[in-house]
Amino acid sequence: MAVIDSKGRITLPASVRAALGVDVGDRVEFVPLANGRFELEASILPVTALKGSIAKPKRPVSIEGMSTTIMCRAVGRWS
Repeated sequence: MAVIDSKGRITLPASVRAALGVDVGDRVEFVPLANGRFELEASILPVTALKGSIAKPKRPVSIEGMSTTIMCRAVGRWS
């Protein structure tokens, strides 16, 4: 059983979250069924939904340039 708070939020029991495979910050969908009931589903976003979530670099960087930077920083940490 879950209780609706004054802001309309529902806290899902741990057993339900585990069964759905969801965690804090994940989204779920309430899907209406023909009999007036609802089904709760984990909302899995396709990878394409992430497009634009990472800023583009100010200037293009080659793979070689990235590798050089990684090596220089790694050497700096352990020297």
